[in-house]
Parts: sequence; structure tokens; C-alpha cells
Amino acid sequence: MAKFELKLPKMGESVAEATITNWLKKVGETIEADEAVLEIATDKVDSEVPSEVTGVITEILFNVDDVVQVGQTIAIIEIEGSAVEAPPVAIPAQAVEAVSKTVETAKQIVAVPTNFADSDKFFSPLVKNIAKEEGVSVAELETIAGEGKDGRVTKNDILEYVKNRGNQPVVEAATVVEAPKATSAPVVQKAAPVSVNGGDEIVEMDRMRKLISGYMVASVQTSAHVQSFIEVDVTNIWKWREKNKNAFEKREGEKLTFTPIFMEAVAKALKDFPGMNISVDGDYIIKRKNINLGMAAALPNGNLIVPVIKNADQLNLVGMAKAVNDLGDRAKAGKLKPDDTQGGTYTVTNVGTFGSVFGTPIINQPQVGILALGAIRKVPAVIETPEGDFIGIRNKMFLSHSYDHRVVDGALGGSFVKRVADYLEAFDVNRDF
Repeated sequence: MAKFELKLPKMGESVAEATITNWLKKVGETIEADEAVLEIATDKVDSEVPSEVTGVITEILFNVDDVVQVGQTIAIIEIEGSAVEAPPVAIPAQAVEAVSKTVETAKQIVAVPTNFADSDKFFSPLVKNIAKEEGVSVAELETIAGEGKDGRVTKNDILEYVKNRGNQPVVEAATVVEAPKATSAPVVQKAAPVSVNGGDEIVEMDRMRKLISGYMVASVQTSAHVQSFIEVDVTNIWKWREKNKNAFEKREGEKLTFTPIFMEAVAKALKDFPGMNISVDGDYIIKRKNINLGMAAALPNGNLIVPVIKNADQLNLVGMAKAVNDLGDRAKAGKLKPDDTQGGTYTVTNVGTFGSVFGTPIINQPQVGILALGAIRKVPAVIETPEGDFIGIRNKMFLSHSYDHRVVDGALGGSFVKRVADYLEAFDVNRDF
């Protein structure tokens, strides 16, 4: 009998690790090729890991809630055939010594308590990961004087601390904010106490809700959010869709919603205003080559996920509709792959789905903008014609644009959302799909 090592597969360009959430097979059970062995979760999506071979599971090397790196062996499967042993390799003494030092360092890092839940301070996921890798304890991390908003520890802060470890100034663990001049004592920020009575029910957030919570707080603390709003007349789009949706579904086998039409306009506007298709990394601006549109989607359990339409500017309306429907359907069914949520450069969220007229969405880091689509409503409006003005019933909606004022000023943020509106209002009612 031969032994096969089941490894955690590569799940996307920027996905380096995953958390084991459930083993679907036990030691001693038979597994078929392509049959799911376990369930894992990344910081974006949940997925299954299938077996590459048919055999019997003889060892399970990790437990539920363990974090596993891509490429690590997670289980041993016994398969038919003979094991092939590799010839022995002579290992130089210097290599043995280097490995011993690495193991000793790893032991010291593992011994460092890194339960960030015990800390009252907020630390971004990136800072936490660096702290774990460098063996910085929670207590030690709390002493770092952060340069971020409200004393938040940034990536540069912890890297500088690690570089000059042992020579850093110590500050109090609590965040201290400068008091007004009229007051001499400093004001310490503390979380407001929450009272619970006998009729209240306490429910712990699920894993995804905790992640979303962390991302939202981190985004607000990172970006200077500002909003621009514009009302758009989408009567032509409404009429065109009503006229063509049945023929579209018959020919393409896809439902035609408003979303791909809006996504098409956003992609065009991003091409016109590349300053919105950027990311921020510290003091550097990254100009994105591709236009990858994130599409916020609500899950059946109430959580939110943002699958990404890659190279959205290269898709026609049919291609956009297929991409929107595919990602939306797989999001609802929990079938998204980790790579489906990676690489977004700008995000669109449809708050109108739930009846909201407009909203003030939070930026999806490290992007610098997000557009909220409001509900389409029939409203009385002034219509200008060569014969004069008159009142008519029109289909209108609001576009709400949140952008990062650190790098996007009102002129760019406002011009961008105006261009999206212009594309929507100029929609050709005679166009083919």
C-alpha cells in the first residue's frame, strides 16, 4: 500500500492560509477521488477540499479551527500500490544547525500568547498577522505608540517596532485622546457598558460576521469617507429592459436584471476616470491596470460577500449579465471559490434591492470608492422639450458614491458619479443586446 499526502491546495493569488471548519471524513473511512474531505474557510469564503485519490484516510494532521498554510499536508490517505522511497540525501552540518535554530525560533513564537480577543484595542488583521509571525505578544503590541487614527497601530508602526525591538518607548495600553484646552486631565476612551436583563438573548457572532465587523471598523478608521449623491433618470433603461428581457432570456438562457446595465456604466466611467481605479498602501498610490468590479451580494444568513467580476470593462452586456448571474447564484449557494472574491478594484452595492432610496456604503479596503445603487421609483418630474416644460412620470434612482478623501477630492469623486449617471441617462433604447 502507498501513502498519499493530501495538501491544502492553492485557492487564489492572495490566499495564503485557511481555517479548518469541519472534517467530513474520519480516520479509517474510505474516500473517493473528487469527494470532499473537509470544509475550510478563508477570510472571504467557505469551501470544500476534495480528495485527489481514492483510498482510506489513515491520519488527520489538523483539528477543527486550526489555521493551515497553503501547501501543508493536512491528511494521509492510503492508496493501492507500492510506496516509492526517495534515496537518502546527505544533509550538511550547516543546514542541520540552521534548521535547529529555525525550529527553536518557531517554538518561541508559538509560546507567545496571541489571543487578541483579550485586548480592548483594535488591531487590523494585517497587524495581527505580523505580530504572530514576529512573536509579538498582545501585551507587547498594546505598548506600541501607533501613528494611525486615535493611536491605532499601523503596518509601518509594527514593522518599525520589530526592527528596533527593545528600544521602543512604552505607552499606556489604553488609548488616550488629547482633552480640550479647558480641561487639564486626559480623556480615556472606553467601550460603553452594555446592560443585559433577564429577557435578553445573547448570541455570539458567527465567524463571517466577526470578519465583516473587523473589516468595517478598519475601513472607517483607515479612510476619510466622504459622499456624493446624484439622481438619475433611468426611464429609457426601464422601458428597454421591459421590452427585451423575455427575448434575452430565450436567446441567452440568462435573466436580464438592471445590475449588468449599471455595472457596464460603472466600468466605462472607471475607464474615463482611472483615478478612481486605484488602491492605497501607506504613502503610496497603486494605479490598477485591470478594472475588476466587486459586486456586493447578500447571503441567505444575512451576511455579506463581495465576488469580483474580472476585467469588467472588456465584457459586453451579455457577458456582464452572465458574470453577474453566475457570481450571484454561486454566492447564494455557498459555492464561491476564494479567488472569486480577490482582486477587486472598485465595488458596487445595490441597496435598492431592500427598498433603500440611497445609502452611505463603507469602502472595501484597499479600494478608494464604492457606489450604492438606490431603488428605482416612479416620480413626477419636470421634462424639458422644445415646446416647453411639462410634468411627467419618470423612473428615477439615486447613486450614492462613497470615496476616500485621502486621495480622492470632491472634483474627481463627483465627476465620476456624474459620468456614471450620464451613461445611464444616455442609454440607447434601440440598442441590441
